[in-house]
Amino acid sequence: MARETVAVHAGREDCTAIGVHVPPLDQSSTYPLPSVDAGGAAYERMATGGRPEPADSFVYQRLWNPNVDRFERALARLEDAEEGVAFASGMAAITACLVATVAAGRPHVVAIRPLYGGTDHLLATGLVGTSVTWATPDEVAAAIRPDTGLVIVETPANPSLDLVDLRAVVAAAGSVPVLVDNTFATPILQQPLHLGATLSVHSATKFLGGHGDLLGGVVATNEEWAVRLRQVRALTGGLLAPTSAYQLHRGLQTLPVRVRAQQETAQVVASWLDRQYDVARVAYPGLPGGDPRGLVGTQMAGPGSILAIVLEGGYASAAAFAESCRLITHAVSLGGVDTLIQHAAALTHRPVAPEARPNAGLLRLSVGLEHPADLIADLDGALRAARAATPRSEPHDDAPAAASAAQDAPRELEAVR
Repeated sequence: MARETVAVHAGREDCTAIGVHVPPLDQSSTYPLPSVDAGGAAYERMATGGRPEPADSFVYQRLWNPNVDRFERALARLEDAEEGVAFASGMAAITACLVATVAAGRPHVVAIRPLYGGTDHLLATGLVGTSVTWATPDEVAAAIRPDTGLVIVETPANPSLDLVDLRAVVAAAGSVPVLVDNTFATPILQQPLHLGATLSVHSATKFLGGHGDLLGGVVATNEEWAVRLRQVRALTGGLLAPTSAYQLHRGLQTLPVRVRAQQETAQVVASWLDRQYDVARVAYPGLPGGDPRGLVGTQMAGPGSILAIVLEGGYASAAAFAESCRLITHAVSLGGVDTLIQHAAALTHRPVAPEARPNAGLLRLSVGLEHPADLIADLDGALRAARAATPRSEPHDDAPAAASAAQDAPRELEAVR
């Protein structure tokens, strides 16, 4: 079935049998045990990473929850994975993958920058017993060691929007599992497991939930890795809360529609920003030159709805821009129905090593479901504030043209709509 159909129906296969139209919310923290022996057997099965059997008690919510199970099965269907394993946050999911590879005696990780700042920081600290070699995609093969347990990559990359050829990375990794942070692309635009990756990780807080009102993470993978991850989750207490699982499962139903609508608006907004004289660069895979390897249409079904801009005036200009937005919210996170803007180097990527930290003039924009003309009007006001904060010594020849383009943009967009 098409992903639109899967998104609506996956994980709901038992609803008719239990006599409901939508899945019920189960918030039980503990579950009755049919007998001492049966309860003990069920506990052991789940605590060691197995799935409960049909007649099993769930025993305790830290081990299992029906809403988590439904969401996991739905997400696995969207990723064409054997299993999904859900966690309390995206970082809990990443951490579980690292703990699992350390436990298997392969603590070395090869990581391709840029990554989400939290992931970068976790790897750099070695907090869970890993060591890391930072590599470019071309350096992956040479960085592999006998104790390498994972190659980690994020594409589109956070916050630069660089696209990485996953087939090439998988080939370079050889027998080493490749973990792909698929948060920006979502299963609607990219399925890393089809490209040879072993683990596709999402901060489910973002696009999967889509409304900025929950925390969650999830890993789509094979059965072997799912057992390892569920054991880590059971023993460390990282299970996704049932209410969040319920909301995430519901959020998947509209994921294809939201992703495509946000992508359409992002294309319009990126094109407008690309014409502004004091925007030094717009990083967006849907713009000319934004996809030098031709991965949109082959690896990804579309360019997505996240973009980054680098302002001519550097940090001062970027700070004034972010702080001057009125419709667009100045906040971390992404993938929601409303548009967010953040200064990556000062926030999510603040702990990253200076040599790998994003440009001080870079702002990341997560485009929501607002009308593009309204977003452009807000961005135009922010650009004016940024110009006032960092005045040029001489007028730029393109200034009149840029102002004219800003005034004409709403009319142009109305015509497009």
